[in-house]
Amino acid sequence: QVQLVESGGGLVQAGGSLRLSCAASGLTFSNYAMGWFRQAPGKEREFVAAISRSAISTSYADSVKGRFTISRDNAENTVYLQVNSLKPEDTAIYSCAAKLTRYSGVDYIPREYDWWGQGTQVTVSS
Repeated sequence: QVQLVESGGGLVQAGGSLRLSCAASGLTFSNYAMGWFRQAPGKEREFVAAISRSAISTSYADSVKGRFTISRDNAENTVYLQVNSLKPEDTAIYSCAAKLTRYSGVDYIPREYDWWGQGTQVTVSS
């Protein structure tokens, strides 16, 4: 049974930082590209960041470039999202997702991902 479990969310002031984690089980983690997405109330899910199977490639939404960093530890079956310089508009539920792939690329389209976590809430106060 595949499980993706996020943690690390919380309430922070604008300008603060958090480190989100997503622990995967029930799959061969190194065969999966990983992504982070977020969804704010009343808005559609949006791409945040993605990382390839071996971490050679990464991609970020323009809105988070220079502030967020995605990384992964294939030995620990975990993907991370370091979020810095947080803004109130970053408030959302952040979810990780896994995409089975043979290739070293990344994907920013939600429907291309095979497995999803439940998400962790990030709230940024002004």
